[in-house]
Amino acid sequence: MATGQLFSRNTQALFYNYKQLPIQRMLDFDFLCGRETPSVAGIINPGSEGFQKLFFGQEEIAIPVHAAIEAACAAHPTADVFINFASFRSAAASSMAALKQPTIKVVAIIAEGVPELDTKQLIAYARANNKVIIGPATVGGVQAGAFKIGDTAGTIDNIIQCKLYRPGSVGFVSKSGGMSNEMYNTIARVTDGIYEGIAIGGDVFPGSTLSDHILRFNNIPQIKMVVVLGELGGRDEYSLVEALKEGKVTKPVVAWVSGTCARLFKSEVQFGHAGAKSGGEMESAQAKNQALKDAGATVPTSFEALESAIKETFDKLVEEGKVSPIKEVTPPQIPEDLSSAIKSGKVRAPTHIISTISDDRGEEPCYAGVPMSSIIEQGYGVGDVISLLWFKRSLPRYCTKFIEICIMLCADHGPCVSGAHNTIVTARAGKDLVSSLVSGLLTIGPRFGGAIDDAARYFKDACDRNLTPYEFVEGMKKKGIRVPGIGHRIKSRDNRDKRVELLQKFARSNFPSVKYMEYAVQVETYTLSKANNLVLNVDGAIGSLFLDLLAGSGMFTKQEIDEIVQIGYLNGLFVLARSIGLIGHTFDQKRLKQPLYRHPWEDVLYTK
Repeated sequence: MATGQLFSRNTQALFYNYKQLPIQRMLDFDFLCGRETPSVAGIINPGSEGFQKLFFGQEEIAIPVHAAIEAACAAHPTADVFINFASFRSAAASSMAALKQPTIKVVAIIAEGVPELDTKQLIAYARANNKVIIGPATVGGVQAGAFKIGDTAGTIDNIIQCKLYRPGSVGFVSKSGGMSNEMYNTIARVTDGIYEGIAIGGDVFPGSTLSDHILRFNNIPQIKMVVVLGELGGRDEYSLVEALKEGKVTKPVVAWVSGTCARLFKSEVQFGHAGAKSGGEMESAQAKNQALKDAGATVPTSFEALESAIKETFDKLVEEGKVSPIKEVTPPQIPEDLSSAIKSGKVRAPTHIISTISDDRGEEPCYAGVPMSSIIEQGYGVGDVISLLWFKRSLPRYCTKFIEICIMLCADHGPCVSGAHNTIVTARAGKDLVSSLVSGLLTIGPRFGGAIDDAARYFKDACDRNLTPYEFVEGMKKKGIRVPGIGHRIKSRDNRDKRVELLQKFARSNFPSVKYMEYAVQVETYTLSKANNLVLNVDGAIGSLFLDLLAGSGMFTKQEIDEIVQIGYLNGLFVLARSIGLIGHTFDQKRLKQPLYRHPWEDVLYTK
């Protein structure tokens, strides 16, 4: 492996398995370091393509999303780092696919628990092809002032405190990602900071070893000293011992192997990492620390003394003139995300939508303040749900039952009415359910199914002003307006609409008052004296009876009733009900596999 520097200020990476926070942290680090280009060139999300919006400083940018590793590498040939956030189940396969791409030089595997056989195969391939693996079970690595992997070094506050926004003189390598964050802080307190830090990961078989990176650090001129944090278990540290003895490492090394407390336990102890388990005396922390000391590394007497040992070594390099003072720079301010600023109370922002009928923020959705579980447990029906979502209150049972009757009676009126006809033609054209449904719904209006609101408005106005049926009808006639809710193409005095009769029967038996319905019946009596088909139709029946429901329930003010009629609530009932039938017609045509509809010539009058 050896060679030298892995990263630079121009390094770009491909990020596998989209995770918003670590990518944003990488971009914030880029901005902090004064990079001109984002370090994340592209995102790979299997099965997805497009863009993800993130921030690069104050600027919002769109990072391309690719469905496959090969496509991402082809689109971003200068990206030579592959950051793999896949789970342990798929990390090996995706990492191998990345290693096989000629543009990829470094693969960081974040997941822990990758099967050891798979890891060995990855290591063998990487070594044979002169590529570098960091991990598995790693937080990644960082080159100060240049590039960092994922969540390395944690929050922006910690990065600033550790002075990672500009390069120092110390190379650091550890097995532990968490302890790396701690050590970056320690090193920054007593030296000019790190130049590069790597966490190789805590699995039994790391993709690259402690000594791999230390030998590499030895070839980087900017690194003047090396700090190593090992742990009990495995024999990785002994390769460093041999390198020190053979003179392959010429820079000062300060080392500590954690886990000296293991001897206090009567039986073998497994620490946090899979590899942190002593398999014999040679793998103990004490044996490793002694071997490193004998080989020439500076090894303190305890972890607590590590900071002083680092400081002494660095101060000596300064005295010898091997380390030049670094000019401190003030990093730019990272703009705070609106969500975190709101949460901390620093800013306030207006909302863009107001909702008073439902709330999905708690453990379960609520309709007008009623939890979903209560709706089910109390046996609420569709009418009850409509009363909550439309009227924001629980209406009496006779009211919700009336709503349900209206829905059932208006669900369909055969295939020949305009709405059903449109839906059938659209379905037979091969269109999807939503398109077929909407084509039928778009016919609803003043001439088809949309007269309920108008019927309610005119009946209410006339009744409230105590107009006689004669005054009402003749007044409408003078204005050139047909009376909404009166008249039918098929039904007549001797062939009444059964739906109207059912609604009237229910209302007379259950409503406290049917004042508006009775007024509508009086109007019908007058209009029938003019023509046999000027009967009260279902629109007029529903419109007048809904006025009785609103007024008679005692749960609505006059202003609320006027608003409900004006907004169009009552036509909403017809739209909701007829959607059931239109969906049925769509399914019917598709089930019957009906061909494209063409209107017959003989049914068209061709004229000039």
